[in-house]
Amino acid sequence: MEAAKSLATAQGDLQGEYALSSRISTPLMVVRETALDWNIELMAAYCRDHGVDLAPHAKTTMSPEIVRRQLAAGAWGVTVASVSQAIALGAQAGPRILIANEVVDPAAIAWLNSTLSNAGPTVYCYVDSLEGAERLARGVTGGVLPVLLEVGLSQGRAGVRTREAGLEVARRIAASPHLRLAGVGGFEGILGGSTRDPAVDEDVRGFLRRIWSLAAELVDLGLCGQDGEVILTAGGSVYFDLVAEELTRPLPGATTRVVLRSGCYVTHDHGAYAALTPFRDPHPAFRPAIEVISTVLSCPEPGLAICDVGKRDVPYDAGLPTALAVIPGGDGPRRSADGVELVRLNDQHGFLSCSHDLQVGDVVIFGVSHPCTAFDKWRVVPIVDDALRIVELAHTRF
Repeated sequence: MEAAKSLATAQGDLQGEYALSSRISTPLMVVRETALDWNIELMAAYCRDHGVDLAPHAKTTMSPEIVRRQLAAGAWGVTVASVSQAIALGAQAGPRILIANEVVDPAAIAWLNSTLSNAGPTVYCYVDSLEGAERLARGVTGGVLPVLLEVGLSQGRAGVRTREAGLEVARRIAASPHLRLAGVGGFEGILGGSTRDPAVDEDVRGFLRRIWSLAAELVDLGLCGQDGEVILTAGGSVYFDLVAEELTRPLPGATTRVVLRSGCYVTHDHGAYAALTPFRDPHPAFRPAIEVISTVLSCPEPGLAICDVGKRDVPYDAGLPTALAVIPGGDGPRRSADGVELVRLNDQHGFLSCSHDLQVGDVVIFGVSHPCTAFDKWRVVPIVDDALRIVELAHTRF
């Protein structure tokens, strides 16, 4: 029998390998291809049907292999959170990169400047202050950089808080020969809670209307949209339905392109996003694609089992993983995990409360909550078919 093989150094020889084979050690995170492809196509179809574009947020997976599938399904571009993420994805990022953040440090601005003189993707970034605009205006000399004015929320993240501040920043951008105001954006997701609440939906709509209204005023003042379309961008994986309703209203005097930046939809989950998704019956729903395979290491007390999944293997910021199934001995039939609950995590250990006996060597399969803090724990994630056989290795570039 071969020793368990580290996926961090695995190559193509694992193609077709069973994810529970003796060649592969646990813990192991896998992505089910059927659910992955379903989610990608479902979101692509939604965007087509609602007249919006998609620049999926690559921060969720930071995987060229998964991003490639999203682009092949028609994504307009890719969203990232930083210049370092854009560099990490490289040519795999597609024709357009939207940096949904301010870029102010000199090294990052120098990289932005370098993109203007090569044949690579068109890169956009956010601006929300006079100082930020000044820094870009000084550092960008090789062409004209398209930027987006970010609108924010009180006590929220970045973004201008008032109409007046937005107009002031827009005028500074317009005064630079090397900057072009390409549109307006923001992120509505920080308004949300643990469930979709009608009152929160109204708050989200109000925020989106602020984005639209500011864009309309900028167009009217000749500060945006004079040399092409106006980009309006918002939308995570929870309120994108409201974005598609609110931001697609015609903008007087301009052609608009509404760009969603959803990320977590691509693998969905069994926790936070399962509770928040706007897709409900009878609409086809996203499917959770991530599973984490774990082995029971010890059963030291009645009702307690210790498995080899810990904080370094699974997300825990939006709830602990959910036990989905148990495979007795690691090679028996898959059975329900009813009565098995992950109640605590250490760095390398998971504490399972179990109403029936688990045995050392049993395999427990978990679903996770919050995909964005799952992928960053793995250098290589197998994409598997319905029989848990590896069809591709998704590498991550965190």
